[in-house]
Amino acid sequence: MTHVDPERLKALLGTRVSACRRALTGQEGIALPSFIDHHLHLHLVNEHALPARGIAAALDLGGDPAYFARRPKRGIPQIAYAGAFLTVPGGYPTFQPWAPAQIVHMVTSPSTDPGVAGGARTSVDEMADAGASVIKVALNSAAGPVFDRSTLHAIIAAAHTRRLPVVVHVEGEGMTRMAVDAAADALAHTPFSEHVDDDLIATAVAAGQRWISTLTINDDPSLAIENLSRFAAAGGTVLYGTDLGNGPRHAGLLVEELQALHTAGVRGPALIDALTDPWPLARPETAVATFVAGPPPADEGEIPEWLGAATVVPTEELTPHEP
Repeated sequence: MTHVDPERLKALLGTRVSACRRALTGQEGIALPSFIDHHLHLHLVNEHALPARGIAAALDLGGDPAYFARRPKRGIPQIAYAGAFLTVPGGYPTFQPWAPAQIVHMVTSPSTDPGVAGGARTSVDEMADAGASVIKVALNSAAGPVFDRSTLHAIIAAAHTRRLPVVVHVEGEGMTRMAVDAAADALAHTPFSEHVDDDLIATAVAAGQRWISTLTINDDPSLAIENLSRFAAAGGTVLYGTDLGNGPRHAGLLVEELQALHTAGVRGPALIDALTDPWPLARPETAVATFVAGPPPADEGEIPEWLGAATVVPTEELTPHEP
């Protein structure tokens, strides 16, 4: 590989990138921090295929809490999880063909008293005690009933008492505003079923809310891209996420999601930040790194396709490149 200008490389991909050589294969290439998919469903994905295609860690946003409580805590991919969806009786994702009963938990009361069956606090405590790193709430009025405001606020207050952020699936008119007004910490999807006005985006940004991209889960991502473009331009924190398991897509980094993020204005170093933000993991994974063989891309527009060749390698395999 010819000489790589380190300053140009940092301008293109951010400050945490370097030219390197992989000791095991002798390949020269580019090293970046480990990549994270901030939204997938492990029971619908071949998790062992994730590292070969560039994903070192992931956030499961809807799975069996008992399975995760038993799952080994070490290894790659590193997994954080929400446990079951919290929803109302008959609410999303109940009755979805991909959603076994174990991944849906019904909240029937706004009670903040401990031990009340179906209460907001008890429901949060069950997920927290199973090792959840976040709490997942469903607000999908397009598919069925949703929480009233008092119950939603009680769930979020209970989660914050346990020092856990709340991720909300918003779908249907007015659901984004409901999640923002209730101080939800993150949206599981960029809003794709309603236009989010600039004032609401400003409120979400000021509150520090994160939006997980998942732009390409819909046949027409244009509305989500438009919403995310304005959210990012307003200074909002964007996280790369795919909703893997939703549809027949390969496990690992999705070039089409990266291209959609680029279209939304999340480009260059900002795109790498969306891929490497460790939230909500306790710490970033440093024992492994992302490696792309060969020279860096020529410009920002080539980054999504170039990252399609990324893989996960042990950090100790990589040594600085000396031209």
